[in-house]
Amino acid sequence: MPPVSMPPSEDARAIFSRLGYSVSGDGPDFVAERKWRTVRVTALSDGEDLRGRRVLADGGEPSNDYRFRCFVAPKDATGDVQNRLASVDPSYEWAVIGVDDDGDYDVHLPDAS
Repeated sequence: MPPVSMPPSEDARAIFSRLGYSVSGDGPDFVAERKWRTVRVTALSDGEDLRGRRVLADGGEPSNDYRFRCFVAPKDATGDVQNRLASVDPSYEWAVIGVDDDGDYDVHLPDAS
């Protein structure tokens, strides 16, 4: 029987909670806070059309609302998410977390230029 994975938003909440962040908000978009850092987190589902998601460009809101953004996606989609973010060059600092079916994850940061 194949492993059962959590929805991306639950994986994202679990990751940030384990890192000591307090998490607030429902659905695939939420806020994670720890000390002075507030991060807007967006969980992307497997199979979503990542290129069509406005959230990747500006979150559907003014991008300067949050200085830090994190996008959580299936591991096999992290390259697409990173490329999309790099192509729009948003004004916020961003990271992409790739999660596999076992809940293991990798953090991907933009290339320094």
